[in-house]
Amino acid sequence: MTVTTLTLPHANACSGRVILPGSKSIANRALLLAALAEGETRLDNMLLSDDTQRMREALTALGIGVADGDSDTQFVVQGNGGLFKSRQPLELFLGNAGTAMRPLAAMLAAAEGEFMLTGEPRMYERPIGPQIDALKAMGAQIDYLGEPGFPPLRIQGKPLRGGVIHLDGSLSSQYVSAILMLLPLLGQDSELVLSGEIVSAPYIQLTLAMMQSFGVDVQSSRLGHYQVQGGQRYRSPGVYWIEGDASSASYFLAAAAIAGGPVTVEGVGSASLQGDKRFAEVLASMGAQVEYSEREITVRRGSDLRGGDFDLNDIPDAAMTIATTALFAKGTTRIGNIYNWRLKETDRLHAMATELRKTGARVEEGDDFIVITPPQVIRHARIATYDDHRMAMCFSLLAFASNSVTIEDPDCCRKTFPSYFSEFSSLLSSTR
Repeated sequence: MTVTTLTLPHANACSGRVILPGSKSIANRALLLAALAEGETRLDNMLLSDDTQRMREALTALGIGVADGDSDTQFVVQGNGGLFKSRQPLELFLGNAGTAMRPLAAMLAAAEGEFMLTGEPRMYERPIGPQIDALKAMGAQIDYLGEPGFPPLRIQGKPLRGGVIHLDGSLSSQYVSAILMLLPLLGQDSELVLSGEIVSAPYIQLTLAMMQSFGVDVQSSRLGHYQVQGGQRYRSPGVYWIEGDASSASYFLAAAAIAGGPVTVEGVGSASLQGDKRFAEVLASMGAQVEYSEREITVRRGSDLRGGDFDLNDIPDAAMTIATTALFAKGTTRIGNIYNWRLKETDRLHAMATELRKTGARVEEGDDFIVITPPQVIRHARIATYDDHRMAMCFSLLAFASNSVTIEDPDCCRKTFPSYFSEFSSLLSSTR
C-alpha cells in the first residue's frame, strides 16, 4: 500500500500567532451535555474533526437535533432534557474516538433501548473494562462482542442504581468522566470512589467544571472521592464557548522555544480549564520564556534548552511534545509516570521510542517512562505515525533539525486538527 508522506522544509526560525481549533475533549463533552440538557445550546468554536463528527452522528441517530450555526465552527443543539430513548436497536459507529465511546457507553447503559457501539480496529484494542465493571455493579447489562474488556459493545439500556461506586482511577480519566457525567441523572444519590494513582486528574476537573456550567453540581471532599446528588437535570447555559485545544498548542509553543519565536497561541491561557496549559510551565523549566494572558500564551526562546526529569502523568498528550523537544535540549530528558500513553490511539510509549531512535537519539523505554539522550546531529528520519495525530504533530518539530524530517500519513491529523501542517508551516522561516 502506498503511504502518503510530507517532507518539511528545513527552518531555523519561527514566529507568529495561531488561533487554535477547539479542544477535542471539551467539544465532545459539550456536545453530549448539550444533548442531555433542557433547552437549546449554541456551541461556539466547535472543533471540526473526525472525533467530533462521530459524536455528532451518534447524537443525530439518537434523535438529537444538531444543526450548523451562523459559522463553520458553531453548532446549535436541541437538548433532550434527560437520558436518551430509542424504540429500535441502534448501531453507532464511533471510529477511534475514545471521547465518544467511553461517555456514550455510560449514558446508553442507563438509557431506554438497545445499542451496539462499534468502531475502527484500533478502538477494539483500547480497554474499557474497568468502566464497564463499574457500570455492571450499578446494574448495567453490557456484553462484549469481541475480546472481553474491549469494544465493540452491546448495551441493553435500563435504569441503573446509584450508591457507592468503586472505579480504578489509574488507567484513564475518561472512565471517571463518563461515570461522573451519568451519576446526576440517576434516581439515587451516589458516591464515586477512585482507587490507585489517579491519572490525568486535570481532565476530571475539566469535566466537573463543564457539568457545573450545564447546571449540575458535584461535591468533592478530596481528590478521588465525589458525592453526587441524584435526580439532577442538565440545563443549557445558552451559549458555551469551547476553548482552544491546549494539547495542540504545545507544538507551536515548543517551536518557539526551539527556534526563537515569539509565537502566541490564541484560545488557551491562564483561565483555561485544561490541564495541558501546564505544558508551558515545563518549557519554562527547560529554559523558555513564557507569558500568559487569560486566553493566550506566548513563548520565546530564552537560554539554551535543558533536559530534565519530569513527571507528566497529568498532561499525557502534551508530554509527547516534550519527548521531541528533548532532541533540541542539552543533556538527557526523562519523562515519567506515563503508562497511560500505552492506552491511547496507539501504544504511544513504544511508538515514540521507536521513532525517536530513527533520529540517532539514545532512548530507553520503560513500562511507564521514557529516557531520551539527543544525538550530536539529528538524522533525517521518515517517521511512521501509526494513524495517530499526536505522533504526526509532535515530530513536525524536526523541521528545525538541519536534516529536517519526513512524516508518513500527515492526514491522520484530521482527528483533531485537519489544517495543522498548513498552520505550522506558516510560522516557519529560514534565516542565514
